[in-house]
Amino acid sequence: MNIDLLIKMSNEITAFFVGEHDEQAATTAVANHLRRYWDPRMRKQIIAYYEERQGAGLVDIAKNAVAQLAAQSKAAASTGAPPPPASLAKSEFKKTPDPADPYGGDAG
Repeated sequence: MNIDLLIKMSNEITAFFVGEHDEQAATTAVANHLRRYWDPRMRKQIIAYYEERQGAGLVDIAKNAVAQLAAQSKAAASTGAPPPPASLAKSEFKKTPDPADPYGGDAG
């Protein structure tokens, strides 16, 4: 995949989580999102880019999130264990469904 597109998507994901969390929580939320929703090949590519170019073009929180992924990936490779599962951030999926919505969405 085009690395410029991965950088753009990482920065957009970061912009979303920065609006809901402090810096440390946003970093963790971005890392969790990348781990949970990105194809392993995409994660591998952004980690390689981060290691080769120090994350040029990534905003600081996205850079820190990719650094977390890189560290976890290296730790998993050295022990042979799979990387830790992504945990839900406190604010994710906490809204209750709107009983008036026939499709079960939330009124958020």
